[in-house]
Amino acid sequence: MLHVSGLTRLYGDFVAVDQVGFDIGKGEIVGLLGHNGAGKTTIMKMISGYLEPNQGRIDIDGTDLADDAKKVQQTLGYLPESLPLYPEMSVADYLDYAAELKGLQGDNKFQEIKRAIRATAIADRLLSPIATLSRGYKQRVGVAQAILGRPKLLILDEPTNGLDPTQTEQMRQLIRDLAQDATVILSTHIMQEVDALCDRVLILRSGRLVVDARLDELRHSNHLLLATTLAPDTAARQLRPLDGIENLEILSHVAESDDAYRYRLTLSDLNASKTISAALAKTIIESGAELYQLQPELRDLETLFREVNNAPVEKPAKEELSNAA
Repeated sequence: MLHVSGLTRLYGDFVAVDQVGFDIGKGEIVGLLGHNGAGKTTIMKMISGYLEPNQGRIDIDGTDLADDAKKVQQTLGYLPESLPLYPEMSVADYLDYAAELKGLQGDNKFQEIKRAIRATAIADRLLSPIATLSRGYKQRVGVAQAILGRPKLLILDEPTNGLDPTQTEQMRQLIRDLAQDATVILSTHIMQEVDALCDRVLILRSGRLVVDARLDELRHSNHLLLATTLAPDTAARQLRPLDGIENLEILSHVAESDDAYRYRLTLSDLNASKTISAALAKTIIESGAELYQLQPELRDLETLFREVNNAPVEKPAKEELSNAA
């Protein structure tokens, strides 16, 4: 549904986005992560047609954004982090205005506004001036305008910003419902949001796309956690030489009373973890020791994000930058 290739954006000599490319299919909810300044907002603005790339191509539902931006924008829903609401307008007037901008007319416009109001639970504030709304209500009005017209691509920048826990869960469910008929790009600093909603994540660093993978794949590390009564010297002698084990690290006693130990084992091949686990279990049992735990070590998204951003990053060559300009 969305195809992005070679996307590059310069601000003078500063490379905000550097040769980014990815594909997102219909019905996917994809998390867009990165530190401030990593290029997330610039990418979202380029996909929405608000900014032009210096280089690259954006295809949305088979149409090149550069060829017919107006047509493409009518199929988009965009919630920027700081939505430019008009404080003097009432909620109803603002939604009517947003619907007009999207080309909605007549009964279709009326029905779409009603649907957006119901979906975001803002009926009790329809006649209120936007200036009088709380931050949470303003955010819900922003989401309401974004979903008008049943967009094929929905770009949400911090959609739960300012919402209380109940409203946050309602917003999550709304996003899930919308993804049944649309592609959703979700940018947020809240890792729990990505965990709760996304099955795939794009991580940016210094304008470059450094991770594009499914969350379930990313969570698996090349480590196994082991709890056994096998003493450290025996474990090093019997387990370390097994095929597929690169390192064995003692972590701690599980409980002093049963003389058990916890180990972390580094594997040379993550895909062979089942075979290696079977060999470990067999070796431990045959030695007469007790086996209490043997499982993959899973990384949470926050740990993964930290690992990605602490890794060395290559700087683009000067000739690449000049070509992009």
